[in-house]
Amino acid sequence: MLISAFGLLAVPGDALPLGFALFGLVVVGAVVDCWAGFSERAAPLALTFAVARVAAICVTQEWTGGQPNRWALNTMTTTAITLQWDSPPKVSLPVTAGLLAVNFAVVDVGEESAVGLRLVVECVMARLAFMLLRQASRRVDVLRAREAALTRAEAVAVARHSQEREFLALLHDTASATFLLVAAHGQNTHPAQVAEYARHDLAVLTGATGGQNSHDSRVNLNAALRSVVDRSPLSVDVHWQEGTPVPASVALVLVRAVREALANVERHAGVRNATLSIHVEEDRVVVAVDDAGVGFCPGEVPPSRRGIRGSVVERMTAAGGSAIVTSRPGAGTSVRMVWPGG
Repeated sequence: MLISAFGLLAVPGDALPLGFALFGLVVVGAVVDCWAGFSERAAPLALTFAVARVAAICVTQEWTGGQPNRWALNTMTTTAITLQWDSPPKVSLPVTAGLLAVNFAVVDVGEESAVGLRLVVECVMARLAFMLLRQASRRVDVLRAREAALTRAEAVAVARHSQEREFLALLHDTASATFLLVAAHGQNTHPAQVAEYARHDLAVLTGATGGQNSHDSRVNLNAALRSVVDRSPLSVDVHWQEGTPVPASVALVLVRAVREALANVERHAGVRNATLSIHVEEDRVVVAVDDAGVGFCPGEVPPSRRGIRGSVVERMTAAGGSAIVTSRPGAGTSVRMVWPGG
Protein backbone atom coordinates (compact mmCIF):
# COMPACT_ATOMS: atom_id res chain seq x y z
CA MET A 1 0.00 0.00 0.00
CA LEU A 2 2.87 2.40 0.77
CA ILE A 3 4.54 1.66 -2.59
CA SER A 4 1.22 2.16 -4.37
CA ALA A 5 0.59 5.44 -2.56
CA PHE A 6 3.86 6.84 -3.90
CA GLY A 7 3.12 5.30 -7.30
CA LEU A 8 -0.24 7.03 -7.37
CA LEU A 9 1.48 10.40 -6.86
CA ALA A 10 3.43 9.87 -10.10
CA VAL A 11 0.33 9.02 -12.23
CA PRO A 12 -0.53 11.71 -14.87
CA GLY A 13 -3.68 13.70 -14.25
CA ASP A 14 -5.61 12.19 -17.14
CA ALA A 15 -4.91 8.66 -15.82
CA LEU A 16 -5.89 9.30 -12.18
CA PRO A 17 -9.14 7.25 -12.42
CA LEU A 18 -7.08 4.26 -13.54
CA GLY A 19 -4.52 4.96 -10.78
CA PHE A 20 -7.20 5.06 -8.09
CA ALA A 21 -8.71 1.82 -9.45
CA LEU A 22 -5.30 0.13 -9.20
CA PHE A 23 -4.79 1.54 -5.70
CA GLY A 24 -8.21 0.20 -4.69
CA LEU A 25 -7.19 -3.26 -5.93
CA VAL A 26 -4.03 -3.02 -3.82
CA VAL A 27 -6.04 -2.03 -0.73
CA VAL A 28 -8.45 -4.96 -1.19
CA GLY A 29 -5.47 -7.29 -1.65
CA ALA A 30 -3.88 -5.93 1.54
CA VAL A 31 -7.09 -6.59 3.49
CA VAL A 32 -7.18 -10.16 2.14
CA ASP A 33 -3.51 -10.58 3.10
CA CYS A 34 -4.19 -9.47 6.67
CA TRP A 35 -7.27 -11.68 6.96
CA ALA A 36 -5.37 -14.71 5.62
CA GLY A 37 -2.46 -14.02 7.97
CA PHE A 38 -4.52 -13.66 11.14
CA SER A 39 -7.01 -16.44 10.39
CA GLU A 40 -4.47 -18.79 8.75
CA ARG A 41 -7.04 -19.42 6.04
CA ALA A 42 -7.68 -18.27 2.46
CA ALA A 43 -4.00 -18.46 1.44
CA PRO A 44 -4.95 -19.27 -2.20
CA LEU A 45 -7.20 -16.18 -2.29
CA ALA A 46 -4.37 -13.99 -0.97
CA LEU A 47 -2.03 -15.41 -3.64
CA THR A 48 -4.63 -14.71 -6.31
CA PHE A 49 -4.92 -11.05 -5.27
CA ALA A 50 -1.12 -10.74 -5.09
CA VAL A 51 -0.76 -11.96 -8.69
CA ALA A 52 -3.74 -9.90 -9.91
CA ARG A 53 -2.55 -6.57 -8.51
CA VAL A 54 1.02 -7.00 -9.84
CA ALA A 55 -0.26 -8.07 -13.27
CA ALA A 56 -2.70 -5.16 -13.39
CA ILE A 57 -0.05 -2.59 -12.44
CA CYS A 58 2.44 -4.07 -14.94
CA VAL A 59 -0.07 -4.21 -17.83
CA THR A 60 -1.23 -0.61 -17.31
CA GLN A 61 2.15 1.01 -16.65
CA GLU A 62 2.17 2.61 -20.14
CA TRP A 63 -0.72 4.87 -19.00
CA THR A 64 0.25 5.32 -15.34
CA GLY A 65 3.74 6.73 -15.80
CA GLY A 66 5.44 5.29 -18.84
CA GLN A 67 7.88 2.44 -19.30
CA PRO A 68 9.69 1.33 -17.24
CA ASN A 69 7.39 2.23 -14.35
CA ARG A 70 8.81 2.29 -10.79
CA TRP A 71 5.40 1.47 -9.35
CA ALA A 72 5.27 -1.75 -11.38
CA LEU A 73 8.93 -2.58 -10.73
CA ASN A 74 8.76 -2.14 -6.94
CA THR A 75 5.42 -3.93 -6.62
CA MET A 76 6.63 -6.89 -8.67
CA THR A 77 9.94 -7.10 -6.77
CA THR A 78 8.30 -6.96 -3.34
CA THR A 79 5.71 -9.57 -4.30
CA ALA A 80 8.31 -11.92 -5.77
CA ILE A 81 10.50 -11.70 -2.66
CA THR A 82 7.66 -12.29 -0.19
CA LEU A 83 6.47 -15.25 -2.25
CA GLN A 84 9.71 -17.02 -1.33
CA TRP A 85 8.62 -16.88 2.33
CA ASP A 86 4.89 -17.42 1.92
CA SER A 87 4.85 -20.28 -0.59
CA PRO A 88 6.87 -23.40 -1.37
CA PRO A 89 9.18 -23.41 -4.42
CA LYS A 90 6.68 -25.36 -6.53
CA VAL A 91 4.34 -22.35 -6.22
CA SER A 92 6.72 -19.39 -5.92
CA LEU A 93 8.92 -20.30 -8.91
CA PRO A 94 6.20 -20.51 -11.59
CA VAL A 95 4.33 -17.50 -10.17
CA THR A 96 7.50 -15.37 -10.17
CA ALA A 97 8.34 -16.49 -13.71
CA GLY A 98 4.79 -15.65 -14.80
CA LEU A 99 4.95 -12.13 -13.30
CA LEU A 100 8.30 -11.53 -15.00
CA ALA A 101 6.86 -12.75 -18.31
CA VAL A 102 3.87 -10.38 -17.97
CA ASN A 103 6.24 -7.49 -17.35
CA PHE A 104 8.42 -8.44 -20.34
CA ALA A 105 5.31 -8.69 -22.53
CA VAL A 106 4.59 -5.03 -21.87
CA VAL A 107 8.11 -3.63 -21.63
CA ASP A 108 10.94 -4.23 -24.11
CA VAL A 109 13.11 -7.17 -22.98
CA GLY A 110 16.31 -5.32 -23.75
CA GLU A 111 15.41 -2.44 -21.48
CA GLU A 112 14.36 -4.72 -18.63
CA SER A 113 17.08 -7.39 -18.84
CA ALA A 114 18.94 -5.92 -15.85
CA VAL A 115 15.66 -5.79 -13.91
CA GLY A 116 14.99 -9.43 -14.63
CA LEU A 117 18.47 -10.46 -13.48
CA ARG A 118 18.10 -8.42 -10.30
CA LEU A 119 14.72 -10.00 -9.61
CA VAL A 120 16.18 -13.51 -9.97
CA VAL A 121 19.07 -12.69 -7.63
CA GLU A 122 16.73 -11.17 -5.03
CA CYS A 123 14.42 -14.19 -5.12
CA VAL A 124 17.33 -16.60 -4.72
CA MET A 125 18.68 -14.60 -1.76
CA ALA A 126 15.22 -14.48 -0.18
CA ARG A 127 14.81 -18.24 -0.55
CA LEU A 128 18.27 -18.88 0.98
CA ALA A 129 17.52 -16.54 3.87
CA PHE A 130 14.25 -18.35 4.50
CA MET A 131 15.98 -21.74 4.48
CA LEU A 132 18.68 -20.54 6.89
CA LEU A 133 16.11 -19.05 9.25
CA ARG A 134 14.01 -22.19 9.20
CA GLN A 135 17.07 -24.34 9.86
CA ALA A 136 18.08 -22.11 12.78
CA SER A 137 14.53 -22.23 14.14
CA ARG A 138 14.50 -26.01 13.99
CA ARG A 139 17.82 -26.10 15.83
CA VAL A 140 16.35 -23.84 18.51
CA ASP A 141 13.30 -26.12 18.74
CA VAL A 142 15.55 -29.14 19.22
CA LEU A 143 17.56 -27.36 21.92
CA ARG A 144 14.39 -26.24 23.71
CA ALA A 145 12.95 -29.75 23.57
CA ARG A 146 16.22 -31.11 24.96
CA GLU A 147 16.20 -28.46 27.71
CA ALA A 148 12.57 -29.29 28.55
CA ALA A 149 13.46 -33.00 28.74
CA LEU A 150 16.38 -32.23 31.07
CA THR A 151 14.12 -30.04 33.22
CA ARG A 152 11.56 -32.83 33.47
CA ALA A 153 14.27 -35.35 34.31
CA GLU A 154 15.65 -33.03 36.98
CA ALA A 155 12.16 -32.54 38.46
CA VAL A 156 11.62 -36.29 38.53
CA ALA A 157 15.02 -36.80 40.18
CA VAL A 158 14.24 -34.13 42.81
CA ALA A 159 10.84 -35.72 43.51
CA ARG A 160 12.41 -39.17 43.73
CA HIS A 161 15.12 -37.86 46.05
CA SER A 162 12.46 -36.20 48.21
CA GLN A 163 10.53 -39.46 48.42
CA GLU A 164 13.71 -41.33 49.32
CA ARG A 165 14.47 -38.82 52.09
CA GLU A 166 10.91 -39.15 53.39
CA PHE A 167 11.20 -42.92 53.39
CA LEU A 168 14.54 -42.74 55.21
CA ALA A 169 12.96 -40.40 57.75
CA LEU A 170 10.05 -42.82 58.18
CA LEU A 171 12.50 -45.68 58.53
CA HIS A 172 14.36 -43.76 61.20
CA ASP A 173 11.17 -42.93 63.09
CA THR A 174 9.73 -46.45 62.90
CA ALA A 175 11.87 -49.53 62.34
CA SER A 176 15.16 -48.07 63.56
CA ALA A 177 13.46 -46.74 66.69
CA THR A 178 12.00 -50.18 67.36
CA PHE A 179 15.40 -51.82 66.81
CA LEU A 180 16.96 -49.33 69.24
CA LEU A 181 14.27 -50.11 71.80
CA VAL A 182 14.90 -53.83 71.49
CA ALA A 183 18.68 -53.35 71.66
CA ALA A 184 18.52 -51.09 74.71
CA HIS A 185 15.63 -52.62 76.64
CA GLY A 186 15.13 -55.98 75.01
CA GLN A 187 15.22 -57.94 78.24
CA ASN A 188 12.57 -55.74 79.84
CA THR A 189 10.27 -55.43 76.83
CA HIS A 190 7.44 -57.87 76.36
CA PRO A 191 7.44 -59.68 72.96
CA ALA A 192 3.81 -58.69 72.38
CA GLN A 193 4.74 -55.05 72.77
CA VAL A 194 7.62 -55.42 70.29
CA ALA A 195 5.24 -57.16 67.86
CA GLU A 196 2.77 -54.30 68.20
CA TYR A 197 5.53 -51.80 67.46
CA ALA A 198 6.57 -53.84 64.42
CA ARG A 199 3.01 -54.00 63.09
CA HIS A 200 2.67 -50.25 63.49
CA ASP A 201 6.01 -49.66 61.75
CA LEU A 202 4.98 -51.89 58.85
CA ALA A 203 1.68 -50.07 58.47
CA VAL A 204 3.44 -46.70 58.32
CA LEU A 205 6.11 -47.87 55.86
CA THR A 206 3.57 -49.47 53.51
CA GLY A 207 1.24 -46.44 53.60
CA ALA A 208 -1.59 -48.16 55.44
CA THR A 209 -1.81 -45.29 57.92
CA GLY A 210 -2.18 -42.65 55.23
CA GLY A 211 0.29 -40.14 53.89
CA GLN A 212 0.68 -37.94 50.89
CA ASN A 213 -2.01 -39.84 49.00
CA SER A 214 -4.59 -39.42 51.73
CA HIS A 215 -7.31 -36.81 51.45
CA ASP A 216 -5.79 -33.45 52.43
CA SER A 217 -8.74 -32.14 54.43
CA ARG A 218 -8.47 -29.87 57.48
CA VAL A 219 -7.87 -31.63 60.78
CA ASN A 220 -7.46 -30.48 64.36
CA LEU A 221 -3.72 -30.32 65.04
CA ASN A 222 -4.24 -30.35 68.81
CA ALA A 223 -6.07 -33.66 68.69
CA ALA A 224 -3.45 -35.15 66.39
CA LEU A 225 -0.59 -34.13 68.69
CA ARG A 226 -2.50 -35.23 71.79
CA SER A 227 -2.10 -38.85 70.67
CA VAL A 228 1.68 -38.33 70.40
CA VAL A 229 1.82 -36.83 73.89
CA ASP A 230 -0.28 -39.65 75.36
CA ARG A 231 2.00 -42.32 73.88
CA SER A 232 5.24 -40.63 74.92
CA PRO A 233 6.95 -42.05 78.02
CA LEU A 234 7.93 -38.50 78.97
CA SER A 235 6.00 -36.12 81.15
CA VAL A 236 4.96 -33.50 78.61
CA ASP A 237 3.66 -30.11 79.71
CA VAL A 238 1.28 -28.95 76.94
CA HIS A 239 0.39 -25.34 76.12
CA TRP A 240 -1.82 -24.70 73.12
CA GLN A 241 -4.68 -22.74 71.69
CA GLU A 242 -7.87 -24.66 71.21
CA GLY A 243 -8.82 -25.82 67.75
CA THR A 244 -5.85 -25.25 65.43
CA PRO A 245 -6.92 -26.57 61.98
CA VAL A 246 -4.27 -27.51 59.41
CA PRO A 247 -4.29 -29.69 56.27
CA ALA A 248 -4.03 -33.40 56.99
CA SER A 249 -0.68 -33.69 55.19
CA VAL A 250 0.78 -30.86 57.30
CA ALA A 251 -0.64 -32.39 60.48
CA LEU A 252 1.03 -35.69 59.56
CA VAL A 253 4.39 -33.94 59.10
CA LEU A 254 4.05 -32.11 62.42
CA VAL A 255 2.98 -35.27 64.23
CA ARG A 256 6.03 -37.15 62.96
CA ALA A 257 8.33 -34.21 63.68
CA VAL A 258 7.04 -33.78 67.24
CA ARG A 259 7.24 -37.52 67.85
CA GLU A 260 10.89 -37.50 66.74
CA ALA A 261 11.67 -34.43 68.86
CA LEU A 262 10.18 -36.11 71.95
CA ALA A 263 12.02 -39.32 71.13
CA ASN A 264 15.29 -37.38 71.04
CA VAL A 265 14.51 -35.90 74.45
CA GLU A 266 13.96 -39.42 75.78
CA ARG A 267 17.15 -40.80 74.22
CA HIS A 268 19.64 -37.98 74.61
CA ALA A 269 18.47 -35.15 76.90
CA GLY A 270 18.90 -36.99 80.18
CA VAL A 271 15.59 -35.68 81.51
CA ARG A 272 12.07 -37.10 81.65
CA ASN A 273 10.23 -33.82 81.13
CA ALA A 274 9.50 -31.74 78.03
CA THR A 275 7.25 -28.87 77.00
CA LEU A 276 5.05 -28.83 73.90
CA SER A 277 3.50 -25.54 72.83
CA ILE A 278 1.21 -24.78 69.88
CA HIS A 279 0.09 -21.29 68.99
CA VAL A 280 -0.76 -19.11 66.00
CA GLU A 281 1.34 -16.05 65.14
CA GLU A 282 -0.61 -14.04 62.56
CA ASP A 283 -1.24 -16.71 59.88
CA ARG A 284 1.57 -19.00 60.97
CA VAL A 285 1.19 -22.14 63.05
CA VAL A 286 4.11 -22.51 65.47
CA VAL A 287 4.86 -25.78 67.27
CA ALA A 288 7.75 -25.94 69.74
CA VAL A 289 9.27 -28.77 71.77
CA ASP A 290 11.58 -27.66 74.59
CA ASP A 291 13.55 -29.50 77.23
CA ALA A 292 15.98 -28.57 79.98
CA GLY A 293 18.36 -31.43 79.29
CA VAL A 294 22.08 -31.72 78.68
CA GLY A 295 21.88 -30.05 75.26
CA PHE A 296 24.34 -30.42 72.39
CA CYS A 297 26.13 -28.51 69.63
CA PRO A 298 23.98 -28.75 66.45
CA GLY A 299 26.97 -27.94 64.24
CA GLU A 300 28.87 -30.97 65.52
CA VAL A 301 26.20 -33.52 64.59
CA PRO A 302 27.68 -35.82 61.88
CA PRO A 303 25.87 -36.04 58.50
CA SER A 304 25.07 -39.71 59.09
CA ARG A 305 22.75 -38.78 61.97
CA ARG A 306 19.38 -38.10 60.35
CA GLY A 307 17.17 -37.73 63.41
CA ILE A 308 16.55 -34.00 63.72
CA ARG A 309 17.72 -33.13 60.21
CA GLY A 310 15.78 -35.81 58.33
CA SER A 311 12.74 -36.28 60.52
CA VAL A 312 12.16 -32.65 61.48
CA VAL A 313 13.99 -30.04 59.40
CA GLU A 314 13.72 -31.69 55.96
CA ARG A 315 10.14 -32.76 56.58
CA MET A 316 9.04 -29.26 57.50
CA THR A 317 10.85 -27.82 54.48
CA ALA A 318 9.14 -30.32 52.17
CA ALA A 319 5.76 -29.31 53.65
CA GLY A 320 6.43 -25.65 52.90
CA GLY A 321 7.42 -24.74 56.44
CA SER A 322 10.62 -24.49 58.42
CA ALA A 323 12.25 -25.86 61.55
CA ILE A 324 14.97 -24.38 63.73
CA VAL A 325 16.89 -26.37 66.35
CA THR A 326 18.52 -24.31 69.09
CA SER A 327 20.74 -25.96 71.68
CA ARG A 328 24.03 -25.74 73.52
CA PRO A 329 25.65 -28.01 76.09
CA GLY A 330 24.07 -27.65 79.50
CA ALA A 331 21.31 -25.32 78.31
CA GLY A 332 18.71 -27.73 76.95
CA THR A 333 17.25 -27.92 73.45
CA SER A 334 14.45 -26.12 71.63
CA VAL A 335 12.92 -27.37 68.38
CA ARG A 336 10.69 -24.70 66.78
CA MET A 337 8.57 -25.71 63.75
CA VAL A 338 6.67 -23.11 61.72
CA TRP A 339 4.09 -23.70 59.02
CA PRO A 340 3.16 -20.46 57.17
CA GLY A 341 -0.46 -21.41 56.64
CA GLY A 342 -2.46 -20.65 53.47
